[in-house]
Amino acid sequence: MPLYLLILVAFVQGITEFLPVSSSGHLILISELSTAQDQGQAIDVAVHVGTLFAVALYFWRDVSLGLAGIPRMLTGRIDTVGSKLAFLLLIATIPAIVFGLFLKLTGISDMMRSMTVIGWTMLLFGLLLWWADRRGSTEKTDADWTLSDAIKMGLWQAVALIPGTSRSGICITAGRMLGYSRQDAAKIAMLMSIPTIIASGALLGAEVIATADAQVARDGAIAAAFAFVAAFFALGIMMRLLRTVSYTPYVIYRIGLGVILLGLAYS
Repeated sequence: MPLYLLILVAFVQGITEFLPVSSSGHLILISELSTAQDQGQAIDVAVHVGTLFAVALYFWRDVSLGLAGIPRMLTGRIDTVGSKLAFLLLIATIPAIVFGLFLKLTGISDMMRSMTVIGWTMLLFGLLLWWADRRGSTEKTDADWTLSDAIKMGLWQAVALIPGTSRSGICITAGRMLGYSRQDAAKIAMLMSIPTIIASGALLGAEVIATADAQVARDGAIAAAFAFVAAFFALGIMMRLLRTVSYTPYVIYRIGLGVILLGLAYS
């Protein structure tokens, strides 16, 4: 795979993974709107690993708490901050795993990889994010995350398997609907991405390992490194901007891109 294309895919994935604009939708569009070849599952796994390390590093304090709480959670003791976080993240991930397996086994996931689907999801879920951000209250923080909220946000996260929806975007939308502040809704959404990326990476990785070779491994390492850098800086910028800026700029971008894609799809 050409180096320029590896870097392009890595930066697109890294920048869009945690912004509410859909990384999967943008990756599909690279091949849809150009003559570039599809990057393949091996590179998909690699760039997801890169973004996984980025979010884990950025929220390392919370991640370390969750990791430390896993042993207590596994013994049924949800009585510490860490074990509660680990448990809620596990619960929030289950709907996406179940729905993802369904889409893969039925072949529906491949059928949805189209410009038309991405155009509509960009537009509709962008408007939903705008509505939730405008109407949502801000009385909750990430410390107030409950089992009920984890289930609701997990169900919304499963919807993000439809290309163009945006995993972070739909989780932030759900968080704002539930009353979390902009920053805390984003923080919960980012933490939810960790087990989700691990699960999806494991599913794809099992298929890739059997066919991987030295060249694929080299390309994957390069893509993962660039995706890590792009994701870490994009996440940091977004979290800082949320102190003073709403999600409206992302909504405007989604609506604009959605309209353009629908125009191309139906022309």
